[in-house]
Amino acid sequence: MYSSQITRAVPTCVIFLIDQSGSMADPFGGDEQTRKADFVARVVNHALHDLIIRCTKTEEVRNYYHVSVIGYGRDVSSALSGALSDLAVAPISEVADHPARIEAGYKRVSDGAGGYVEMPVRYPVWVYPHADGGTPMCQALGRARDILTRWLAQHPRGFPPTVLHLTDGESGDGDPTGIGEELMSLGTDDGRVLLFNCHVSARRSRKVEYPAADTGLPDGFARTLFRISSPLPEPFLAAAQQLGVPAQEGSRGFVFNADPSSVVQFYEIGTSLTGMAPHIWMDA
Repeated sequence: MYSSQITRAVPTCVIFLIDQSGSMADPFGGDEQTRKADFVARVVNHALHDLIIRCTKTEEVRNYYHVSVIGYGRDVSSALSGALSDLAVAPISEVADHPARIEAGYKRVSDGAGGYVEMPVRYPVWVYPHADGGTPMCQALGRARDILTRWLAQHPRGFPPTVLHLTDGESGDGDPTGIGEELMSLGTDDGRVLLFNCHVSARRSRKVEYPAADTGLPDGFARTLFRISSPLPEPFLAAAQQLGVPAQEGSRGFVFNADPSSVVQFYEIGTSLTGMAPHIWMDA
């Protein structure tokens, strides 16, 4: 299980599910100038760009992935902007062709002599930061379930879809356990849908990363998210270990009270289907 080849003929699907409630306007990571919403949008844009780079062969972006980005706060809707905003799921080549804008910036790179220089870079933006409204988590998980139900009807074979859910608060529309279990009950002939959850906090609290049991979790909300988080299959476990994350057999795709570095690692692990797992390959 979780060992199917990812090819253009048999792609996989990744859903980014992002809390965009009003509390995402709070500062994050000890920097009063950086909101949680701003940081998460940057990381998701980077993850999308990285997927495109991995799928680019001889200047062609090959559709190994289909992608959905769902934001929830004032409402539940696509968080992609521009030409992609009306698409529930977009092939990665469509994502590559339709960024909302291209931003200019600078990146520090080594000068080869022990120092650094600032190099100009241009990078695409698909997701803008939003922070407004409540936390309709059940409705958002239901949207992901509905999208995957339709997608799986057309793609019953291959590596199962992955849902990467980031939130900063408790569900505002009921207990998400039932809908989370429904989502994880879907799947392909290679395994069930993977649901990973990352909770972020503006407070300096002890973080819990990829636990194998809920015994050390601080409250009922943390235990609920743990219960609807999938165990890490071998490809993701290998990716976590390569990043130095203390994951072990039985660890679940769950982080509580994540700091900025944990959020970056969460998306790196969750989108690590290529390059990290030697038994998963993509067609030449």
